[in-house]
Amino acid sequence: MALPESLLRLLKQTAYCHISTLMPDGSPHISLTWVDTDGQHILINTVEGYQKLRNVQRDPRVALNIAYPSNPAFAIGLRGRVIEITTEGAVEQIQQFAQKYLGRAYPASGLQRQRVSLKIAVEHINKMPDRANAPR
Repeated sequence: MALPESLLRLLKQTAYCHISTLMPDGSPHISLTWVDTDGQHILINTVEGYQKLRNVQRDPRVALNIAYPSNPAFAIGLRGRVIEITTEGAVEQIQQFAQKYLGRAYPASGLQRQRVSLKIAVEHINKMPDRANAPR
């Protein structure tokens, strides 16, 4: 699915993303994360051994809620699937995310564990803010 321009703009901001994955028993697991895009997919960075990674390795289905930084009451909800899990380029990616969100390099203490990059294909957009009221 092509990502709409409004979503691409949001993903280039310092928007926070809640990602929901499925536990082995089917119950939801949710976590807050930084987010970006390659123009076609949603990109998330995590750490080897984290629950969300174990969950998507078993079941790639995810739901995302990405909030507008200027007004977190407005958000875009999405459903999709993790289509790629890789360690290649993951350290560089977290450094890019840190520059975007923190304005500086990622703390060295956070690089002691293996970083992992997740690429998510969007399958459905649940909610787009009303154009008249949506933050820019």
